[in-house]
Amino acid sequence: MADTFQEWIGRQQQASDEVSLAAIKRLAALLDVPPRPYRRGDPIPKGWYVVLFTPEERQSLLGPDGHPDKGQFMPPVALPRRMFAGRRAWFHDVLRIGDDVNRLSCIARIEPKQGRSGKMCFVTVRHEISGPRGLAVAEEHDIVYREEPKPGAPKMATAPAPAAGSAEWTHSIVPDSVLLFRYSAVTFNSHRIHYDADYVRDKEGYPDLVVNGGLMTLLLWEFATSKTARELKSSSSRNLKALFVNRPITVCGQPGASENKARVWALDAGGDLAIEAELEFEPR
Repeated sequence: MADTFQEWIGRQQQASDEVSLAAIKRLAALLDVPPRPYRRGDPIPKGWYVVLFTPEERQSLLGPDGHPDKGQFMPPVALPRRMFAGRRAWFHDVLRIGDDVNRLSCIARIEPKQGRSGKMCFVTVRHEISGPRGLAVAEEHDIVYREEPKPGAPKMATAPAPAAGSAEWTHSIVPDSVLLFRYSAVTFNSHRIHYDADYVRDKEGYPDLVVNGGLMTLLLWEFATSKTARELKSSSSRNLKALFVNRPITVCGQPGASENKARVWALDAGGDLAIEAELEFEPR
C-alpha cells in the first residue's frame, strides 16, 4: 500500500480565508466564553484557528461518510472509516480578526499499519497558515483510515489510564448532541459519525455519536490555558480512543517540570485514556 501511494506524498493544496468576526463570535459562544465586544483587529486565542479554512467541496464531491471523496487531495485509501488521530501544532504569531490568511497544505506521510482491529493507514497532512505578518501556525494533522468493523472486534484500541492521583487539575464534562452539532457547524465538518446516529451505529459500528477529535483537542487547550493563564506555543496530541455523546469525560492536567510546560488528557466514562497532549507555553 505504501508504494501505491508514494506519488501522493508531497501533493499540495492552497486555500485562502479571512479571520471572520462572525466565526470567532460563534466559536466563543460554543466554548461558553463570557460575551465581550469582539472587534476587527483583536487577537484571537492561539487555538481558535481551527474555525479557518472550512471545507469548500461541492455536495456532489462528498463521499458516503460525509467527507470529501478520497482521491481529490487525500489519497484514495481503500479503507472506509476515518478518525482524527492526532495533531502537532506550533504557534509562531497571533492572528487577528479581519486578517486575510493563506494555508499551504501538503501530504507529508502515508503509513499503512496492522492494528488490533485490522488494517489501518495513517495519513499526515502538514498545514502552514500565514497572515499579514508572516507564518502564524504550522501543524501536522494525523488521520487514520480503518477497516469496516468486524463482529466482536474492539471499536478502538484501549490505552492504559494515567496513574491515579496524578492530575492537579480536573474537570468533568458530558458532551451532548447540541455541542457536537455546533462544533461541526462552525467548522463545516460534515463527517456523519458526529451527527447521524443511524449511520454511526449501522455502518461504522460505534455505539453512539462520536465526539469530534478536533473539538476534544480544542477543549484540552482551553482547559490548560484557563488553568495557567498562559498562551500556547506548541502542542502535541494523540487521540487513542473514541469518546461518545452523553457519556462523562474527565479532563485532567498537571504542570510540567518546566513552568512553560504542561500535560493534559481526557479519560472516557470507564476511566481509560482517550486523548493526551503535551503543551508548551510562551515564556512569561
